[in-house]
Amino acid sequence: MGIQVGIVGAGAFSQSFAPLFIAHPLVDRVVLCDLDADKRSLAAARFQISDTSPSLDALCESGVDAVCLFTQNWLHGPQAVQALEAGKHVYSAVPPGISVDEIEKLVAAAAVSDAVYMLGETSYYYPGVLYCRKRFAKGDFGRIVYGQAEYYHDWDHGLYDVARWRGGENWRETAGIPPMYYPTHSTSQIISVTGARMTRVSCQGFRDVHEDGIYAGNDWDNPFSNQSALYSMSDGSVCRINEFRRVGHPGCVRMGLQGTEGGFEQTAAGASWLRKDGTRVESLDDLLACTGRSGQPGSDSKGSDPKGSDPMGKVTASDGTHLGVSAVHPVERLPEAFAGLPNGHAGSHQFLVDDFVMACVNGTTPPNSAWDAARYMLPGLTAHESALHGGALLPVPDLGDPPAAD
Repeated sequence: MGIQVGIVGAGAFSQSFAPLFIAHPLVDRVVLCDLDADKRSLAAARFQISDTSPSLDALCESGVDAVCLFTQNWLHGPQAVQALEAGKHVYSAVPPGISVDEIEKLVAAAAVSDAVYMLGETSYYYPGVLYCRKRFAKGDFGRIVYGQAEYYHDWDHGLYDVARWRGGENWRETAGIPPMYYPTHSTSQIISVTGARMTRVSCQGFRDVHEDGIYAGNDWDNPFSNQSALYSMSDGSVCRINEFRRVGHPGCVRMGLQGTEGGFEQTAAGASWLRKDGTRVESLDDLLACTGRSGQPGSDSKGSDPKGSDPMGKVTASDGTHLGVSAVHPVERLPEAFAGLPNGHAGSHQFLVDDFVMACVNGTTPPNSAWDAARYMLPGLTAHESALHGGALLPVPDLGDPPAAD
């Protein structure tokens, strides 16, 4: 028996996921929810969704089994708690919350609920992350000594449009959110590979003086467009995280990882596996390239236009994040119904939807659970506090591991 899913938010990002939930063989019904009646009706017509809901409150009182949050990013934490307390499974776009209190309440709600919570962290399925997880599991890195990850996304690459869509008439007031309040694309890359958590942080911020005034005065009292954080890790290694929103760069989400026996490097020029004798074992460019292979199990055919197939491609395709799957993506595990459907963020969307639906149906803990989400998010919140205090070394709170399965 399948589940009934409510999609909350009718914006461009949710429309990247709606076809996947509709097509999944274990989803029986999709309900579209948005406070704006016009947006709701237009999106419902586009995807031929017959059932709609005017609010999250109404959706939580309905018979849907799961709620998928694609709302403004500062609303995710409280909305997820509301849905969990109503007994609904929750899929949340990032970030999971924007304060330590919100993250603590989220984990507490997940701990007492029989429902599934999953963060839709796209970096979990980026090709470089998949590659590193496999090599780490085989022991090829040896002991990890250093990791780095970064999310570079300049305002000129679509962020103005996103901010206006999210914030409305007074969009500048919400647009200046601290970069480290959106860290999970970066932190999750390292944490999901090694399993180590971040324990202490010192962070510096770049004080922005751009004429758009986004960081001159905002709801967050945040002056920083760029932030760089250095972390101590629970495995004894060191990790550097960069979150840049004003940078002369085409944009990226990428990582590097160095161990005592081998290392992974990823730059604008390409990706490599290295070993300590200096030999470049192999170029990984072809292996990790998101060429847009079909989601059909066993297929290696090429998509005709991977960027154009994604409704969000027009907004952020220039940073390379809205491309099809790579050779390292395990497309054989996807439902056949996903073949030819939109994918995005380096091939991650289809895998995230399938993870969530399967966890709901089977009652299992998915990847990117509430506890994982806390370990991705709390380091960023603490880093921003450090930057406000001139780089003070601060402990990163930890909320532990998910309860053991019965």
